[in-house]
Amino acid sequence: MADSLCRLCHLPPKTTSQTVEERGKWGSKKEFILSVAGAIIGLGNVWRFPYLCYKNGGGAFFIPYILFLVTCGIPLFVLETALGQYTSQGGIMCWRKVCPLFEGMGYASQIIIFYGSISYIVILAWAFLYLFSSFSGELPWATCNNTWNTDSCVVLNNYNATANWTSPINASSSVIEFWQRRVLNISTGIEVLGSIQWELSLCLLLAWIICYFCVWKGVRSSGKATYFTATFPFIMLMVLFLRGMTLPGALHGIKYYLKPNPARLADPQVWMDAGTQIFYSYAICLGCLTTLGSYNKYNNNCYRDSFYLCLLNSGTSFISGFAIFSVLGYMSQKQGVDIRSVAESGPGLVFIVYPQAVTLLPWPQVWSVCFFAMIILLGIDGQFAGLESIMTSLTDVYPSQIRKGYRRELLLLLICAVCYVFGQLLVSQVLNASVTTSRT
Repeated sequence: MADSLCRLCHLPPKTTSQTVEERGKWGSKKEFILSVAGAIIGLGNVWRFPYLCYKNGGGAFFIPYILFLVTCGIPLFVLETALGQYTSQGGIMCWRKVCPLFEGMGYASQIIIFYGSISYIVILAWAFLYLFSSFSGELPWATCNNTWNTDSCVVLNNYNATANWTSPINASSSVIEFWQRRVLNISTGIEVLGSIQWELSLCLLLAWIICYFCVWKGVRSSGKATYFTATFPFIMLMVLFLRGMTLPGALHGIKYYLKPNPARLADPQVWMDAGTQIFYSYAICLGCLTTLGSYNKYNNNCYRDSFYLCLLNSGTSFISGFAIFSVLGYMSQKQGVDIRSVAESGPGLVFIVYPQAVTLLPWPQVWSVCFFAMIILLGIDGQFAGLESIMTSLTDVYPSQIRKGYRRELLLLLICAVCYVFGQLLVSQVLNASVTTSRT
């Protein structure tokens, strides 16, 4: 009846597209590939996989890793991507279309992403502080002439090479003091919250601003951003890989990284680490893959895309081990200590071991900038992919309310602001240390 009246009045019928913006699609296949690659290839590929491989039997670790990859990683990766592409819905509404009883899993996954976003981005704030500190005549963690240093501070380059560099007797490393006393500024106890560190707070604000402008227009902006954020880390990784392989002692480090120890396969913890790494590295069961896949065309070959992306993810983990352990081998030989003394994972590798290693290289500022720029871009991709997952899920639940005008941008701004306010607790003196421990 309404359409007939409109035709009589020579007016076009009112359609849903006139009041609600279209959901949108990827601008090209490249944007989807780069977005998913940026979401799944992150800090875990650099600071977790190489250490797990070294700790759990070297080359023998690839047996449980590949087994979990084939039986769990790739099938679930394909399932989540195909689910989003088939339903054209995000992490919540996709379950309502398949089975309404499972909708609660979608809400739970988005809450997990929301909580994780608040703490994960703090790592980027630390990396920004290291990056800005690298633009100086002398790296601040390479000397003991700073206001935060104690009387027991020593520069390990000049320290007795026969001592254990991680815990020299009656002394503390300048790198560790920079991390604990300058960056974290750890308070005297868990009961003392301390003050918010304004420099870290500003770095955190910068990270949230970057994330906001990467996501504010949905896949139209995040897809374009990945042309840089998803490709530049690979360039930096290859630069660090080539530089590391040319260092003396690099083969010594690679030997520790890949030398197989089949006896370790009898330890159940090795198999647990392999399975955990697959689920952690592939961002499975979080809803991010479903969200990114939902912007594909219905007839896209998501099976082929998922298979190649899985190979790219695991290949990046493998190559990053060469980039990390070649430098650790050089560091071990330079200081005359066993590589077990310098091999760490998590924040200890990124913010203590590697900064110490670059001080032993010519032009340390250059390598420090390359390394921390890579860390920031690896982390920022995963951060705004999670943010896009939250926004897509909310707009799919309430399309007519959120997709109108600038409501989506305002809601995103509100979410970023709330997360930033909560993040102030994590850049205070005591909770800095808590986040470090949990991430390790």
